[in-house]
Amino acid sequence: MNRPMSRRAVTTSILAAAATLGSTGALSATPAAATAHSPENAHGRGDTPTIVLIHGAFADASSWKGVIERLQREGHRVLAPALPLRGLTSDATYVRSVLDSVDGPIVLVGHSYGGAVISQAAAAAPQVKALVYIAAFVPEVGESALQLTDRFPGSTLGQATATQYYPLADGQQGAELVIKKDLFRKQFADGVPVRTAQVMAAGQRPITLAALQEPATAAAWKTIPSWYLVATEDRNIPPAAERWMARRARARTVTVRAPHAVSVSDPGPVTDLIRRAARSVRTSR
Repeated sequence: MNRPMSRRAVTTSILAAAATLGSTGALSATPAAATAHSPENAHGRGDTPTIVLIHGAFADASSWKGVIERLQREGHRVLAPALPLRGLTSDATYVRSVLDSVDGPIVLVGHSYGGAVISQAAAAAPQVKALVYIAAFVPEVGESALQLTDRFPGSTLGQATATQYYPLADGQQGAELVIKKDLFRKQFADGVPVRTAQVMAAGQRPITLAALQEPATAAAWKTIPSWYLVATEDRNIPPAAERWMARRARARTVTVRAPHAVSVSDPGPVTDLIRRAARSVRTSR
């Protein structure tokens, strides 16, 4: 049986769990999802890229609701699959299967831990023409989300999370993290309406410690044009870490005064950045 981790290990991995927005139910429960996953929209066509949105920890696909609504009003094809949050390799493999179902160019977007996933999933995926990181991890090969969080001070996620255990298929136990409900809004979604944050906290999905500790095996941002949104009020991933990762990836960068849950609090600027990436794909073809 796996021994419980030290508070230091839990704290730092939690910091890395800076993954994402804890949001509100599954995307498939919304009218937008029915459109996004209809046969016509699930497989792109022509020169207009399909936009694939990947959430991170403590969230589900509905965290992109405001972004999806804006993009769909403009006629964009959008997919927002549910990420398992069980391991970087397995999560990236799942996302790659989603990418393989799309015809035509793709703009691949990741929030927080989802950034590490898209960096790996897009490798050797020629249909991905742009990567967009929203307050996200952008690891180099060999780096984990945990290591990237530890590079800079400022995250308070360690004090706001709890570790819980679940059974594994081999009879051992796995460890996963959740944000304490009474601290969720301040830590993750400060500025989001109280009722919205309460729903997000209730529906948050945990991420395994193993996923946060697993090193990346690919870095697609080295060959695919990238965009980055820095959330200056982020209490999960230190804003200094976000700026540093954006510079290293030579990403076109915007800065927004927003919490980690920026796609919920400020879907407009998030949509604007994705739109810019999509325009670049159309004009480059």
